Amino acid sequence: MRVFGGRATRALTESICGYLGISPGKADVFKFSNDNTFVRILENVREADVFVVQTSAPPVDESLVELLIMVDALKRASARRITAVLPYYPYVRSDKKDQPRVPITARLVADLLATAGVDRVVTVDLTADQIQGFFTIPVDHLTAQPIFARYFKDKTLDSPVVVAPDPGAVKRAQRFSERLNAPVAFVDKRRDPRTGKTTATSVIGDVKGRTAILFDEEVDRGSSLLKATDLLYAHGAKSVYAACTHAVLSGAARENLSKARLEEVVVTDTVPVPPDKAWDRLVILPIGPLLGESIRRVHAGESISSLFE
Repeated sequence: MRVFGGRATRALTESICGYLGISPGKADVFKFSNDNTFVRILENVREADVFVVQTSAPPVDESLVELLIMVDALKRASARRITAVLPYYPYVRSDKKDQPRVPITARLVADLLATAGVDRVVTVDLTADQIQGFFTIPVDHLTAQPIFARYFKDKTLDSPVVVAPDPGAVKRAQRFSERLNAPVAFVDKRRDPRTGKTTATSVIGDVKGRTAILFDEEVDRGSSLLKATDLLYAHGAKSVYAACTHAVLSGAARENLSKARLEEVVVTDTVPVPPDKAWDRLVILPIGPLLGESIRRVHAGESISSLFE
């Protein structure tokens, strides 16, 4: 087994390899003066089972191209099998044609990975489960729900309720609520047919006097969390937490969320969080052990699904 990491995931690759008890694979990755990316594998990988860890972090396009070039280099070095470990899948939200003349970029990424020589994909908490169907190669779709469940169980919250920030996230929230043995609610949103702007209008479910956990797969600018938090307090919630797998935190997310009435915003490190985006109520849970155990099981031919039972 060999585990290589792209430049966007060096700390996460170290964490994964620490769990597995191995050293990260050695590769030289840099840019020429003409801005072209170059990758050279610095160790023998002939007939090896190779895992390449690379997440979707700014600059996203550069990280994706670097991954494809690294996979090509490994393929040409006669690696037996190459698994792309994508903690946060590139272009995950471009999963359907919801307007005229637009691409389905998540499908394009799937085609690029297969063409480059990827034999298998491991990823975490896709926005839409059906993205797995974009691939003609096996996909192991992991979830960070057990990590969040352990964290919130240890906090022994008073009367927790899991809240989906929109109707589309209800199924995901239901699965998480089962781990906490808690009820489910969701924020109802309506879209203005003229402007396309969405507005949180009401909360479906009982949150009065309860500790609400807003549960979603990612937090980007944080505007949806802010609106949902205000609405939950207006409906009588005692306190509000947020749990989101991918901490994208773009734009003014840090400034807005740090001032919000959220007890904590709990995320994982599928996307690296720079120091200037962190604040005192942002809790980052490590995803490395989950990815490390999944890699071990893929290599050994063991069940992945039993990790989440």
